[in-house]
Amino acid sequence: MSYFVNNLNQKIAYKYYKGKKPGIVFIHGLNSNMEGEKAISIQKYAKRKGLSFLRFDCRGHGKSYGEFKDFVISDWKKDLLDILDNILKGPQILIGSSMGGWLMMLAAKSRPSKIIGLIGIAAAPDFTKSLYSQLSQISKRKIKKQGFIEYKELNFTYIYTKKLFDDGKKNFVLNKKLNFSKPIILLHGLKDRVVSYDISKKILEKTSSNNIQIRYLKSGNHSLSSKNDIKTICNAIDNILAIYLADCNSLTNTGFLYL
Repeated sequence: MSYFVNNLNQKIAYKYYKGKKPGIVFIHGLNSNMEGEKAISIQKYAKRKGLSFLRFDCRGHGKSYGEFKDFVISDWKKDLLDILDNILKGPQILIGSSMGGWLMMLAAKSRPSKIIGLIGIAAAPDFTKSLYSQLSQISKRKIKKQGFIEYKELNFTYIYTKKLFDDGKKNFVLNKKLNFSKPIILLHGLKDRVVSYDISKKILEKTSSNNIQIRYLKSGNHSLSSKNDIKTICNAIDNILAIYLADCNSLTNTGFLYL
């Protein structure tokens, strides 16, 4: 386990395995962490391929600094950018799971030159909008009055704050065009009961890239962590790597070097 200390003297936990370029970065979902089945499986894939791989915990998650209730989307976006800017070198493939899919899109806007492709796993950009709309009127009044609510779901209790919803609005990506020309592959289970698979179609419509695919998994749920799901994720990585290597060869043959 390693730690990056940000400009607020707060630690971001990460695990980094050095290998060949391009590297792969896994970005976990809301109330999750870097120790999930998908992250570990992709790490094994990267090791087999000899590729660099990094997984990390956003602040308020896992082994990183702080409590979940104290952070918002802007904070988690900064965590990802801090990793890209200070730990990693060279081109990267970003793989975002659920909320991580939102963060990868924000990073694509801010650091497009460092990213050669995106893979969304049940990507959930702008999820705070739908989450807020699902709350009861009583819960909404509580948020306005006390600044937070305790939200129970599947035997877990989450604390959602007013600042999380307010900050979410500042980071919406589906309300305008995302100018990103690199390949994007979106994976979404048709049995996902957490994030509608229509969100992947909205991402396609709002992204400028002509090289964007949606792959629906008929039996897939929100986690997309079965053996078949993992194979599909690894296949998506193979596809983006093939495009990257083809571009490298093309530029080398024309006298340019692709860094």
